[in-house]
Amino acid sequence: MTPPIKRHERLDRLAITLLIVCCAFWGLQQILIKSTLPEIPAMWQAAMRFWIATVLLWLWCLWRGIPLFNADKTLGAGLLAGGLFAAEFIGIYGGLTYTNASRLTVFLYSSVFVVALLLPRFVPSERLNLKQWAGLVIAFCAVAIAFSEGLLSTDTGHWRGDLLAIAAAIFWGLTTLVLRVTRLSQASAEKALFYQIAMAAAVTTIASLVANEPWTLNYSIYAWWSLALQSVVGAFVSYLTWMWMLRHYPATRMASFTFLTPVFALIFGVGFLGEHLSWQLLVAIVGVAAGIWLVNQKGRPQTLGTK
Repeated sequence: MTPPIKRHERLDRLAITLLIVCCAFWGLQQILIKSTLPEIPAMWQAAMRFWIATVLLWLWCLWRGIPLFNADKTLGAGLLAGGLFAAEFIGIYGGLTYTNASRLTVFLYSSVFVVALLLPRFVPSERLNLKQWAGLVIAFCAVAIAFSEGLLSTDTGHWRGDLLAIAAAIFWGLTTLVLRVTRLSQASAEKALFYQIAMAAAVTTIASLVANEPWTLNYSIYAWWSLALQSVVGAFVSYLTWMWMLRHYPATRMASFTFLTPVFALIFGVGFLGEHLSWQLLVAIVGVAAGIWLVNQKGRPQTLGTK
């Protein structure tokens, strides 16, 4: 019999540290994906990334003796989560071919609201109070201010990327919902992730074929380093860490930390690309910090919309 999973009502120091590290890398990851698109087409880049991560996860499970193919009645939920996860990354990689990373990032991280709206209907303990909702809104507005220049772009071609980013945000939120309210919540973090990245690898490969993207392995050293980081650190280590935390910590409070990701992306732009340190970035840092602090305060949950 599988022992019950110990769940924490609040984020502890370990969870906060892991979330900050993951968000820092995800901020860098957006830059890596966008900067590699001139060499490696979007869907082919995603496919290679997820195939590499799938193999790494499979080898990790063999080494640790973690079963991936045991009959635990998670297949249906796993395929659903995998399909949603794959759709999310088709939206991300596809969206970056139409719009800049700034616009896509703002729309993508609206996924937090999908989680905050839907998850409490299935898991009452995840319900946020009015102060915590205010924290989410403050953090989101701070991110929007930081990326205001990209949002105000007059390029009419951006709308395709915007729609793909919004779709990706919805799929991300729905994936989190499936992971928390189905049998997958009792599966190992490795098995839950395996469903997602294996499905994403298969779907993005098909999408690449449909888009008639050129397949080759003749890329620059930078492109290979980018792909390696996206695969090993991104799709394997950081996502496995995220899966583990979803099993042990409140998803709504975890989701609030993802607003750090676009802020980190801007910070990396200043530090590594020599971009200007704008007042918008400073506002974003303060606003996101304040929003996360509010979301993680104790308080009675609101009952608006409950029966």
